[in-house]
Amino acid sequence: MTPVTRQEVLGLYRKIFRIAKKWQSASGQIEETIKEKEYIKNEAKTLFQKNKNVTDPKLIKQCIEECEARIEMGLHYNIPYPRPIHLPPMGLAHKQSRTLRHQEKLRKISKPIYLKSHDEVS
Repeated sequence: MTPVTRQEVLGLYRKIFRIAKKWQSASGQIEETIKEKEYIKNEAKTLFQKNKNVTDPKLIKQCIEECEARIEMGLHYNIPYPRPIHLPPMGLAHKQSRTLRHQEKLRKISKPIYLKSHDEVS
């Protein structure tokens, strides 16, 4: 990891914890705010710990973009959790058909960047 990339990653990590410190839930309830603050901190720790040994510059860039997207989505919608995506169900194809493989490929490609690591950790 280059020094510039390292600084960028550490800056994002600090930014997330600053956001968590100032976070207010949309409902305004204290219990909900505490729960959301803990979620932000735990999610950041888990994902940064999981990706600490990533050395491929393309993967690092993808992780940084995902982090920035999740930060912006969370601040914009005032929801710290990843927003769900709505993809068509895959129950229409036979298990061994080309259609199923094609549907799986389309689902993987169409998944938003802010959900790439969420499914791996959850």
